[in-house]
Amino acid sequence: MMEKIKVANAPCSWGALEFDLEAKAPDHLQVLQEIRDTGYVGTELGDWGFMPTEPGALHAVVDAHKLDLIGAFVPVALASPEALESGVTRAVRVAQLLKDAGYAHAFIVLADENGTVPERTNAAGRIKQEQGLTAAQWEIFASGANAVAKAVKEQTGLRTVFHHHGAGYVETPTELETLLRLTDPQLLGLCFDTGHFAFAGGDPVQGVKKYIDRIWHVHFKDYEPALGEQSKEKQWDYFESVRRGIFCELGKGNVDFGEVLSVLKENDYQGWIVVEQDVLPGMGTPKICAQNNRTYLQELGI
Repeated sequence: MMEKIKVANAPCSWGALEFDLEAKAPDHLQVLQEIRDTGYVGTELGDWGFMPTEPGALHAVVDAHKLDLIGAFVPVALASPEALESGVTRAVRVAQLLKDAGYAHAFIVLADENGTVPERTNAAGRIKQEQGLTAAQWEIFASGANAVAKAVKEQTGLRTVFHHHGAGYVETPTELETLLRLTDPQLLGLCFDTGHFAFAGGDPVQGVKKYIDRIWHVHFKDYEPALGEQSKEKQWDYFESVRRGIFCELGKGNVDFGEVLSVLKENDYQGWIVVEQDVLPGMGTPKICAQNNRTYLQELGI
């Protein structure tokens, strides 16, 4: 019998982002309590230091809220060879923490160091082919991703998934296709994010169908197409698009979550779905958004 798909939320839904957007997020105790209160059974780690970095303390606080810890986002500037060594070190450090805290099933969610290259950040959602990596740069990027995943696996036993993301070098459907073609499918899985795929011009349903054999982890994020059009017209950068709420509550954008779920279930997906809605201070009430998102998914049968 297929294991029921489990639903988590993540600290970014409370404004605890990997970016400094001049916004103070709630502390981890409030976030964990509200994740549990709104009906989720798992969480991701958040930035290093957001939750305790001592294994016993980390397990104690996550367990006290009756949650599972299922992943940790680790950004690495993979296009820069000089950044690889420190990136591997950070990824292994996070993986070791997860393992020692009792979460050896969790994923390292590897990504580019999004938001650090102005050309990509300023054009997020409307990337042109000439703004991408060259063939030589792709080899560096892909080999670096493989190297991170290999080190994590060999040193801690944890698996790594890659998260395609706005304002990074793997944003568009074509860029994601290139990365997956150049990386080892036994080492590096895919964290498929519905909202980022839609923001980049892709159809999330088709993306899930295409990459189902590579998908080990899923982020459910919605995309507001009207704001996407405004972003293009007004030339917003990635951060402005996020501030404006381009990633809206589930069911209020154009992602067909019902069909995405059907594809996952038809293919016996047994992993986690992590809800993400980047709610920054002043944009709304994260707990209410989290509850609305959970209710929406319950109506879809999970």
